[in-house]
Amino acid sequence: MSQTKTYLELSQDGGGAHKFYEVTVNGTVVSVRYGRIGAAGQLQTSTFPTAEKARAAAAKKIGEKVRKGYAPAVQGRRKARPVTRRQVTSAPSTARAVAPVLWRFRTGTSAFGIHIDEDRCWVGNQSGDVHTLSHDGEVLARYQLPDGVKCLVADDFWIYAGCDDGKVYDLSSKLPFAAYDIAEDVDIFWLDIREGVLNVSDRSGGLTVIDHEDEFQWSRKSSGGQAWMVRCDDQAVYHGHQRGVTAYGLDGSSELWHTPTQGAVLFGWQEDDAVYAGTGRHVVQRLAKASGAVEASYQCDTAVYSCATAPGGQYVFAGDSASSVYCFAEDGTRLWKLGTGGGSALSMQYLDEKLYLVTTDGSLVCVDASDAAIAAAQGGTVPVAVDVKSAAALPTYAPSATVQTVTATTAPASGVVIECVQEGGRLRMRVTTDGYEPAWNVQFPRHIRVPGARYVVDALHPASGGFYRVRGEIRRLV
Repeated sequence: MSQTKTYLELSQDGGGAHKFYEVTVNGTVVSVRYGRIGAAGQLQTSTFPTAEKARAAAAKKIGEKVRKGYAPAVQGRRKARPVTRRQVTSAPSTARAVAPVLWRFRTGTSAFGIHIDEDRCWVGNQSGDVHTLSHDGEVLARYQLPDGVKCLVADDFWIYAGCDDGKVYDLSSKLPFAAYDIAEDVDIFWLDIREGVLNVSDRSGGLTVIDHEDEFQWSRKSSGGQAWMVRCDDQAVYHGHQRGVTAYGLDGSSELWHTPTQGAVLFGWQEDDAVYAGTGRHVVQRLAKASGAVEASYQCDTAVYSCATAPGGQYVFAGDSASSVYCFAEDGTRLWKLGTGGGSALSMQYLDEKLYLVTTDGSLVCVDASDAAIAAAQGGTVPVAVDVKSAAALPTYAPSATVQTVTATTAPASGVVIECVQEGGRLRMRVTTDGYEPAWNVQFPRHIRVPGARYVVDALHPASGGFYRVRGEIRRLV
């Protein structure tokens, strides 16, 4: 059986596209592999009734790419493009006192990713290490991702890590897997996600929205680059960049408002009715979600790297480039400024009178933010911080290209069976277990989809968009 292979590349100067597209025809089977130059990419396979129809389909795909600027190339000659590493500086704090740090966990390199929920604390650093800890500082688990972690975000039960390899990993089950593969010309800066719809802000100031099937929905280009803020709710997407904050409707068809900020936006936070933009000109600004009007300003002494609030915006916290952390009243009154005791806070979250920071020196820091502890710290009395150590035997979980296989007799009795079906040129996942809506798709990692294969998952949860989300482990049924 004869086989033909066509390899194309598209690479643009100035940080544009840098991707490949390979089409292989083997009899009646057409395989398409595509992705970032230097990466393995994704693979899609289609089968046609005859070899002639397979060749015609391949020729059509190649023609479409050539018209978009792709050209024949020699695989391996052009190297992978390096990703953007956020370059930040951190000066010593000018605060007169140090914050009451309860415990500190050092990850080894600067950390941007943080998520704090009722169960645990998550931290992700520029080496691709993600750790989970208890609120008391006990290290519970470690994940090793292929590249640096830009951010960690939650969508109800699900936890996602935006990674410098261009993928977004789901960390909700025992083994992480690539849930979204971002377009090759999008250099991820920040993420937010709601009901499986992923919003990505990037280096060029773009905003890209991707649905639960890991398929492009829409994109917009802002008036400024370096978009370090994206937040979303059930009304809009809020995009912060060098020229301010822009709000878009959920379908991307309309710009709802644009508000210039005092300096480039370096971080963003949201509450129900407002978004908070931390800027390079020493201020956090609170903007009304409905109109974009500036409702309050929170003045710091140097550039603001991160910000967060207590529920409802009762308190506003900020971390600056000089290793200090601030607390403001809702109206903008500065209540206190304290040193972090170890680098500038690149991200932060508040929960139950504790402020959690991830810093330029790679630490996850837990600060006692209660009124009594802060008053004591301002008077020079702070607790002795516990230096948390990771257990030597702690297991490490890394992404895998395969999943565990089970038979009908070894599969979990309570598991839900889903099947991979081909619809035109796309692979979809559908539930075959009774009691579910058979027409709904199932959100499922693309790289393990095999036409006709069946899988067993621990549970499925319905999403408001009319699809199911997997909860727990994925196993292939053989």
